Amino acid sequence: MDKKNNSNDMVAGYMRYLKLERNYSANTLDAYRRDLRRLLDYMAHEGLAAAEVQLEDLQHFAAGLHDLGVGPASQCRILSGVRSFFRYLVTDGYRDDDPTELLESPQTAEKLPEVLSTAEVDRLEASFDLSKWEGHRNRAIVEMLFSCGLRVTELVTLRLSDLFLDDGFIRVTGKGSKERLVPISDRAVEELALWFDDRRQMNIRPGEEGYVFLNRRGAHLTRTMILIMIKRQAVEAGITKTISPHTLRHSFATALLEGGADLRAIQELLGHESIGTTEIYTHIDLTALRKEVMEHHPRNKR
Repeated sequence: MDKKNNSNDMVAGYMRYLKLERNYSANTLDAYRRDLRRLLDYMAHEGLAAAEVQLEDLQHFAAGLHDLGVGPASQCRILSGVRSFFRYLVTDGYRDDDPTELLESPQTAEKLPEVLSTAEVDRLEASFDLSKWEGHRNRAIVEMLFSCGLRVTELVTLRLSDLFLDDGFIRVTGKGSKERLVPISDRAVEELALWFDDRRQMNIRPGEEGYVFLNRRGAHLTRTMILIMIKRQAVEAGITKTISPHTLRHSFATALLEGGADLRAIQELLGHESIGTTEIYTHIDLTALRKEVMEHHPRNKR
């Protein structure tokens, strides 16, 4: 078997592993495939097979990413995928060693996500025109994102069968088709009830009846529709921060942390696989604490 075909077999096996064993979504698989393509193109140019790549080769590859103008955050993401690929090769017996063990990623500046205060979320919700057919729907969407910390994909795929409102929970299908139960606030239940009053008057497309949120044509919403709606509404509400649906998820987690919630509980509610992903919110909290000290401690007053 020649080198090229050998490497192709390894890549095919790796993608099957991500799909079947890691249960990654189609979008995630495409992202891994695109990033891995950069490495494969480099290997083809250098005449290397995956079984013979060494640390020095990967260091040259990483340096090439920088020379191509790939930013530090994107470099980290690509190299993370490269590490995952070579760990798979070791696990599946293609290699005895992992050349990525000493491969370093570039340092990235910590960029804290934008968050909204509860008052700003209230202002956003109050800005909806409830005389329009979509008014209650959009206000319910914002409240669900903020009260339950949903990803936008989780929101658009939410089904009526996922709602256990009498018990105060919803079932959320997150990344890798992993399910979790998330408490739903009384406020969110009230907003849903108002939306359902309008929803019952709609002509719903066959096959779309199960989705919680629908567009005016009776079909389920897309992520882009919600992104556009929230950005437009932020302008309407006079919010100058650059926000997206994910901002409300960040705001959910930050509000919990500031209220004294345990970080592990927040990890569970958000559906984060690693506690490291959730730890970003401790940085937000510390930033807020420092601001309080700088503004209110007598040694810092001018």
